[in-house]
Amino acid sequence: MATLLRMPEVAAGATEAVLLEWLVKENAPFNTGDPIAVVETDKASVEVAAETGGVILRTLVPGGTSVEVGAPMALLGADGDDAADVDRLLVELGVGVTPTPKSAPERREIPESATETTRQPTRPSEDEPRRVFISPLARKLLKEAGLTPEQLQGTGPNGRIIRRDVDKAIAEAQAAVQPTPARRSEQPIGASFKEIPHSRLRRVIAERLTASKQTIPHFYLKRRAQVDELLALRTKLNQVSPSKISVNDLILRAVAVAHQEVPEANVIWTQDALHQYQAVDIGVAIAGERGLVTPVLRNVEKTSPSGIAAQVRAFVEQANEGRLRQSDLEGGSISVTNLGMYGVEEFSAIINPPHSAILAVGAAVPEAVAAGESVNVATRLSLVLSVDHRAIDGALAARWMAALVQALEEPMRLLA
Repeated sequence: MATLLRMPEVAAGATEAVLLEWLVKENAPFNTGDPIAVVETDKASVEVAAETGGVILRTLVPGGTSVEVGAPMALLGADGDDAADVDRLLVELGVGVTPTPKSAPERREIPESATETTRQPTRPSEDEPRRVFISPLARKLLKEAGLTPEQLQGTGPNGRIIRRDVDKAIAEAQAAVQPTPARRSEQPIGASFKEIPHSRLRRVIAERLTASKQTIPHFYLKRRAQVDELLALRTKLNQVSPSKISVNDLILRAVAVAHQEVPEANVIWTQDALHQYQAVDIGVAIAGERGLVTPVLRNVEKTSPSGIAAQVRAFVEQANEGRLRQSDLEGGSISVTNLGMYGVEEFSAIINPPHSAILAVGAAVPEAVAAGESVNVATRLSLVLSVDHRAIDGALAARWMAALVQALEEPMRLLA
């Protein structure tokens, strides 16, 4: 039985998404669960999997097109369906059919003596406002660009203004603006620049982080952990591990141990209640080739360091190839971001909503440490925890940080 593949709502509240590419060609068979298309949301590229096996009888939308949620993208059928019946099947499914009005208007004969003005269809006056149909996303983007819907001609169904219309209008508006050249005496040194348009992902990151700082009451705790034993354990593990384990992988495991010992911190804030989780799911910040993303590791409290390393490596590859799923980016109560590999010794991070905390990890550096009357050199790691004060109080956050430092300084606990 032929069915329509419609644009899914891959992100909560989304009204549109971009069909990046088809992974299956027309009349090529696919099986249940096979990815058949790639759809781009504001967060990532998501593969659309087939619910049942079959063939694509006809693609209705080319790659690179912005499509409204729920709109048909392709006609799917069973293997062996006659492709010659595609037009009939589309008509039966209501695609491309103009609906018949419920009651046809009465036909009126126009006398031969009627004037030319009478023969012309009535047009609205220039002063009469034109009714504009526009998607919520397109209206939001227009407002941000300082444009109004009345300036655009929609290309969507029934003249509806959609994302591609807005993108075109913004590009035309930017091209039309010719900056007035400054006089040579007023031109500051180094004022020349290259304009780099914002990507969809960069815009979303900016909006989310701005909202985080404006709406979440952040406070910060700083600790240092002595990690010589942790580094020695990592060396031994890498001698037998199927996946190369990084310091960050061990830190992720230590975060899970701290959450188990202080479960009251494994929470997120909502308007009605705190949500406290049983499993420890942790977001890991990845600066991929396409931008910053934070996929979530599941059940880290049950995962070995080598298993964590393998999953993080898989996330990095998927992020660079644009294959992260929406579900990969959801869940968890805390994130970990690490700039130590860049030589950054200490920094504070912005909480990734709806998480209640984010751990910023700096570089491990040798420092002089007093031991009784003597001074020794030890490798110490800087940790800064950003906390949502609505969900976690200062004393609770301090207990959690103490548990984290203990897990890092007694690394055999990470193997339990």
